[in-house]
Amino acid sequence: MLTDEERREEVTHFMKVVDAFRQYGPNAISANTRRRRDWYRIPKEDRELLENIGWKTRLDTVDDLILENAKVLNRIVDNPAIFMDDEELLLAEDGKVIIESAQETRANVSPRVEHEHHRQAHSEVHHYHEDEQTAPNHSHSHSHSPSELSHSHHEPKKRQVSPVDIDKVRSTLKQFVRDWSEEGRIERDQCYKPMIEALLNHFPDESTRKTRRVSIPGAGLARLGWEVAFLGFETQCNEFSHYMLLPSYYVLNETKHVNQHTIYPFIHSLSNIVGSESLLRGISFPDILPSSLPPGSNFSMVAGDFEQLFGVKEHPEEDEAGKWDAVMTCFFIDTAKNIVNYLRVIHRILAPGGVWINCGPLLWHWENTDDISIEVSLEEVKALATQVGFEIKNEHTINTSYVGDEQSMLGYVYKAAFWTATRVER
Repeated sequence: MLTDEERREEVTHFMKVVDAFRQYGPNAISANTRRRRDWYRIPKEDRELLENIGWKTRLDTVDDLILENAKVLNRIVDNPAIFMDDEELLLAEDGKVIIESAQETRANVSPRVEHEHHRQAHSEVHHYHEDEQTAPNHSHSHSHSPSELSHSHHEPKKRQVSPVDIDKVRSTLKQFVRDWSEEGRIERDQCYKPMIEALLNHFPDESTRKTRRVSIPGAGLARLGWEVAFLGFETQCNEFSHYMLLPSYYVLNETKHVNQHTIYPFIHSLSNIVGSESLLRGISFPDILPSSLPPGSNFSMVAGDFEQLFGVKEHPEEDEAGKWDAVMTCFFIDTAKNIVNYLRVIHRILAPGGVWINCGPLLWHWENTDDISIEVSLEEVKALATQVGFEIKNEHTINTSYVGDEQSMLGYVYKAAFWTATRVER
């Protein structure tokens, strides 16, 4: 059980993420203003040449598009109270404002999202049902004034956010491209498509899909999980980062029609651009309506740390051992501090005959930090998996980008390792 102080720290961290979304606009405008200052520092004749080719006009356009991005981001965090229970609301630093927001929402919204808080893991489960399409309308008008971009309907206390926090928000915009736009289909097909094909090959009988439980840790904005649920599997996504949980909740619950929003995710860097058209292009999302899951679909998302959620529990009824028919890890296993424990957890939650489907690189996330970080090679990962009790099959390499810009002069390609693995009974 978490102490009040630990819960207060979690709530503070959560609200800092909310503030990062709200302060995206002022921060991005400030960065673009720096470019204008630099323009005034060069010789007049050079400024005139740049003006002749539309350089300064493009900066004005970037400002306008930052405001459009900020509108979407502010909607995503318009009412953070729905992610907290009553105790957390009271612990919040600006609890009065948040409680008022929560009371307003609860008074006007029919229950649609089930919240479940687990001991130690402090997780939260959201269940998405295809027949529950009535959703609260949280949209508000937002001023185009940069000084007001960080404000939502309520006025919570503003916290200082770091450049790293803002960078994560910018990354979230690109995650929308990857998971919920037509342009992101290329990346999705490179990774999600072979993973889904492997799942269907392992469970070819369509009539049994509703009884097959699929876990997807590190689910990001949950498109892979949505696709699996669409095929009829009981699917649960797991995500730890609030930078992913907030927008995934929004896109799954609050979008009402295809291509409802347009964002401009590539405007934050002017390096390696071919021309203004590629830099300033808008990306619309969602490319498919999340509420279009077939009747009877079972799709949920649980927030929390993967190892805590699926590790050994004190109470057997809470333990997940042997309860999952498939675990699908896409760009996930390199988030481990201790890869051996990740492998053990995946192994223990798989049911007999279950399958682990993996696709991703080994960009160890905790390398060169103060946290524990055990970095191993690909061959060592597979050797460890074998020792833990997996039989690895269907190995191959998939060349893929990750939240890339297909129109940029610069692109990174991962040689992602793909495999399926079955649990060996000993």
